[in-house]
Amino acid sequence: MPAEYHTLLTVENIRVRVPGRLLVDELDLSLRSGEFVAVLGQNGAGKTLTMMTLAGLRLPEAGRVLLQGVDIIQSRRQQTARRLALLPQVVDDIFPATVIDTALIGRHPHIGRFRWESGEDHAIANDALRIMGLEELSTRDVLTLSGGERRRLAISQILTQAPDVYLLDEPTNHLDPQHQLDALRVFRRAVDAGAGVIASVHDVNLAVRFADRCLLLFGDGRWELGKSEDVLTESRLSELFATQMEAVSWRSHNLFVATSGHPTL
Repeated sequence: MPAEYHTLLTVENIRVRVPGRLLVDELDLSLRSGEFVAVLGQNGAGKTLTMMTLAGLRLPEAGRVLLQGVDIIQSRRQQTARRLALLPQVVDDIFPATVIDTALIGRHPHIGRFRWESGEDHAIANDALRIMGLEELSTRDVLTLSGGERRRLAISQILTQAPDVYLLDEPTNHLDPQHQLDALRVFRRAVDAGAGVIASVHDVNLAVRFADRCLLLFGDGRWELGKSEDVLTESRLSELFATQMEAVSWRSHNLFVATSGHPTL
């Protein structure tokens, strides 16, 4: 990683808990510009709650999150939104709006009070729609979109936001294989241009292909963070997912296949 790349997000001893259960204990993580970190774990392991905590939308039981050196809880929300974007797992559309107007919401942190979006803001939003293959749908009502189109619009919106840090909670939800790869390639390009990405994913093979490091959440407080090639192993993944995972050689990588319902079977 080039020396000019710097730390964007620092996680210090974060503890994430729900009633009766400790999910993540004393998590330490530094996200540097030019880095893609994938988060893996079973359903209920705490991936979404951890992402919300990193975004400053949920108080940790202990520890703190620093966004470019500033405690995210103490930062003004508009200032945070200029530097960090969260893609939630589910986005609800309550009111009718056009595709372009929805994408333009991503520019709001950069616009002062009582100002309309500028021509530059529209250009940024249109470019994001083009990248995600939605440019021809810009005047459509979001309520008429398919689930996959709506997910690509949500990605367009945070691309329009143009932050330094992207927190992505299952970004490939509702996407077919082509659009899964297209979406993650977009974020890989953002990383290569100096952004930082933390993304929770269910498909370990997407982590193999796109992530520099992986964070494994075991759901009982334990976690493991390391280079993808070091932590993505048959034994670790079998324990993580409570099912036997076997490596299959593919090109220069190992891909992983679930071969039984329990690692002891």
